[in-house]
Amino acid sequence: MAETMEDTIMDTADIEQETPPDAVFMAPSIHTSDVLIGRSYAHYSPIPSLISADMSTACVLGVDEAGRGPVLGPMVYGLLYLPLPLHTSLLASTHHFDDSKVLTPQVRSALMRTLCTPATDLHASCGWAAKVMSARDIAAGMLRPAGAYNLNAQAMDATIELIKGVLAQGVNVAEIYIDTIGSPAVYQRKLERIFPMVQITVAKKADSLYPCVSAASVCAKVTRDAALEVCAEAVVGAGGEGGWGSGYPSDARCSGWLKRSMDPVFGWGSETRFSWGTAKELLETKSAPLRVEWPVEGEEDATKMTDFFAGRDEEGEGDELSNWYGRRVTEEVF
Repeated sequence: MAETMEDTIMDTADIEQETPPDAVFMAPSIHTSDVLIGRSYAHYSPIPSLISADMSTACVLGVDEAGRGPVLGPMVYGLLYLPLPLHTSLLASTHHFDDSKVLTPQVRSALMRTLCTPATDLHASCGWAAKVMSARDIAAGMLRPAGAYNLNAQAMDATIELIKGVLAQGVNVAEIYIDTIGSPAVYQRKLERIFPMVQITVAKKADSLYPCVSAASVCAKVTRDAALEVCAEAVVGAGGEGGWGSGYPSDARCSGWLKRSMDPVFGWGSETRFSWGTAKELLETKSAPLRVEWPVEGEEDATKMTDFFAGRDEEGEGDELSNWYGRRVTEEVF
């Protein structure tokens, strides 16, 4: 099933906040080889010194995503945690974290750079993680013939994976705040069953309400921007001038690049979400010079392996062993 809302409605805020190449910060969460081959992966920062010195420290943790709607590039889930007493004072009052969409690309990159720089207050106090969900894997899940693994389910699994990864490190997470996908109540109940010992809040616009979610949104956005830049450096040149813009389907630069760069058989590389309607329509339109039809298992006229065995009569009579070598064995042979 192709994506619907995100695939048809351009996120104006994201396009206006497109990060220019010179403002992209290549965070440690960018695993270049994985990005280029379309492999999904998770990255975890070391436990910050303020927490590792006393692992009983109660922490607050936030989760948010970036890149849900684009047809190009990965979707990234970001996570950030820090000691509870510092939640508002450090993130909101001192460093002014906010929803990544309302911060300029330069401010986002500067905050992420500080978070990754030793000897800074953010580096000493905050741990973070990112789950990079490649375009190839997103599309493969959504197009599975055995039943679609939709984007909401993939997002939920990414969130759970990140939280479990932090808990496995021994971090004492007391509170979790998450920006919702779908119904906040349903999402929260599911997470509460998985993490019953943690206080969990799932809310709409959590990235503008809770500083730890704001910080997680910055981790996610900066990581996605950098991953998209890695892909662009390797791929966009083949598509001609103009680049691919924001990666959103309704961005004329993006749709133009898709049309210019489409291979008639293989479409595009691992940077493109083939499950998005924009990509599927381009591959299925009459303007596509070639079309591949794959046989469906179970079709009545499908060729069977046994059709290649010699010696079976037209009605298929006779047991398999006696006909195996193409000639029925009788007593006359002996």
